[in-house]
Amino acid sequence: MVEIGESEKTDGLSLSTRPAAGAAGLVFISYASQDVAVADAVCSALEAAGLPCWIAPRDVRAGESYAAAIVQAINSCRMLVLVLSKSSIDSPHVLREVERASSKKRPVLSIRMDATDLPPELEYFLSANHWLDASHRPIEQILPALIEAVRGGAGAYRDPSKGSPRVELQPAKQSSANRIVIALSVLIGLVVAGFVADRFWLRKSAGEVASAGAASNVVTNVTAPVSDKSIAVLPFTDMSEKRDQEYFSDGMAEEIIDLLVKVPELKVPARTSSFYFKGKSTKIPEIARELGVAHVLEGSVRKSGNHLRVTAQLVRADNGYHLWSETYDRQLDDVFKTQDEIAGSVVKALKVSLLERETPSAILTTSTAAYDLYLQARALMKMGSSEDTLKAYADLQQAVSLDPKFGLAWATLAEVLSQDNVPWYRIYKPVAATSQMQSSPVQDWGPIWAQVRADARSAAEQAIKVDPDLAESHAAMGDVLAWVDWDWTAGAAEFKRARDLEPGNARITLAAADIAIDLGRVSEGLQLANLAATQDPLGRATRTIGWAQFVSGALDEAQAFRRKAIELFPTANNVHFDYATVLLARREPQEALAELQREIHTSFREAGLPLALDAVGRRSDADHAIALAEEKWGNAMAYQIAYFYAARNNVDRSFYWLERAYLQRDGGLADVKVDPMLRNLRGDPRYKALLHKMRLPE
Repeated sequence: MVEIGESEKTDGLSLSTRPAAGAAGLVFISYASQDVAVADAVCSALEAAGLPCWIAPRDVRAGESYAAAIVQAINSCRMLVLVLSKSSIDSPHVLREVERASSKKRPVLSIRMDATDLPPELEYFLSANHWLDASHRPIEQILPALIEAVRGGAGAYRDPSKGSPRVELQPAKQSSANRIVIALSVLIGLVVAGFVADRFWLRKSAGEVASAGAASNVVTNVTAPVSDKSIAVLPFTDMSEKRDQEYFSDGMAEEIIDLLVKVPELKVPARTSSFYFKGKSTKIPEIARELGVAHVLEGSVRKSGNHLRVTAQLVRADNGYHLWSETYDRQLDDVFKTQDEIAGSVVKALKVSLLERETPSAILTTSTAAYDLYLQARALMKMGSSEDTLKAYADLQQAVSLDPKFGLAWATLAEVLSQDNVPWYRIYKPVAATSQMQSSPVQDWGPIWAQVRADARSAAEQAIKVDPDLAESHAAMGDVLAWVDWDWTAGAAEFKRARDLEPGNARITLAAADIAIDLGRVSEGLQLANLAATQDPLGRATRTIGWAQFVSGALDEAQAFRRKAIELFPTANNVHFDYATVLLARREPQEALAELQREIHTSFREAGLPLALDAVGRRSDADHAIALAEEKWGNAMAYQIAYFYAARNNVDRSFYWLERAYLQRDGGLADVKVDPMLRNLRGDPRYKALLHKMRLPE
């Protein structure tokens, strides 16, 4: 039996459009959650060709056991198409799907995504099967062969006694190495099927298709080169005399990224991914390989007084060939023109401007002083502390006073005010705010939030007024509606508008994913998070994917992604806390305790330790720790304190702390509908009442 968690949510698809779970779908698609993009492409291509598919989570009905649905679907399928990759090989669920398909004598057609060696248990099942190679070329290039292969294979399986036309896929030569490759590709397919169960939590990209045609057709090795229309913009080096213009150099690179992202033909990883390599000695070919791009733009900025010198060069990653380079000597008030020139030159060098349209303009303000303040504010926001955010707030206020038509600054100001670590610092002096947040009696922050809401909404409205076609303007309004007003539907609509304006913006895609998950549409949220991961491979999508998997009960995948988040963001808020909650769910309390002790943010560490201490049986220590957390963090961590009492099944006390969180407008409450840490509360009428107050669906 496949051991997979069950979801309590539907995925937003109309039940009337889904095949019944376990119905005799022609093709069962098996994949790991990381390969969801490939799996979706395979499913869409096959169904467009009239070949119905069964794929999770789409075809699992609401309330139905995932494990039972998958077992029944494999029993009823005519063929299993496996997206074979390292991810699927590592998935125990995929192995179980392969085993079941083999036991039912179902043909397995693997799409090989990489050359990972098969473990013996998978090689045993896959060595006799056929495969398609998509490890070196886009999946789209092998879809026609896949369709023909499935038609031929399915037809033969359907009615072999009547001489149904059968497309013979030529197996790889039976050398040891080739058997491993074949097994791997079959495994990928099985992993894809196995992950059909996992896919509800994290759908992995699928990757191989079987080539077929006439009886003489051979499975072809498909090479998937990275698109030539892809580029990563690395952080520019600060070459100023005092080395005090890093924020400006970073801002220059970031603005060029934003310009290039607006060119639909280009694949451009977001800032988070490109800047991950800042200060590291990683070579350009390695960076390009990690980010999946063919080109890299690097450069330097020297700022002296009112003089600006920008040097940029475009490098072909696979051979190091310099396609283009230029040095710009400008006055500082020409900075926007310089950004336009660099972005336009890159587009021209990549031969992307096929429609003879101009690169979108970077001129968002006529004031270089306002622009400088905006760049400083963005740099401060990335530092992450409330003090830095307060400084960013002051810079942005000054920027919009210098140029009231600076839409991006207005949007960023609304974004700042929507963060739940800002209002106390926004209203009070930092020291007084810290004191009140920690040790005073329960605080009702509603009046404060009313003022913050008014300021945030005003900033977002001004952004839309001065620049209605700027994606960030609508994203800012989405921030206000969702995270300040808790008007989830209106917030989601604004993020959709923002995504329509700028589909490649990973930050906006992730915001849409977050709302979908919080509303219980976990499958939709996971798909959006996976899309964001392609737009920003080393960005925050890792954390959102891990959360979606945790919500869905896919603890293996949740653990892997939360561990990856620690690698990518070792100093970020609550990454160790998040990892510890998964370890507790896996009944590994000692490991969870050790992880919480690594949490560098005091509030999360001290609010989380009682959970782990209680789980390891140190009840007295847990009592002492929770009393300390309540006294010190009662007005800042009420939502996390509620976790402790929910775990102890002290429902009354848990709801007490959730009510405090509500009065304090605690940002954690956005997760209350789906949070696994509060599962024990869901049968209580107070839980539905809280959802109603939060304007969340029951």
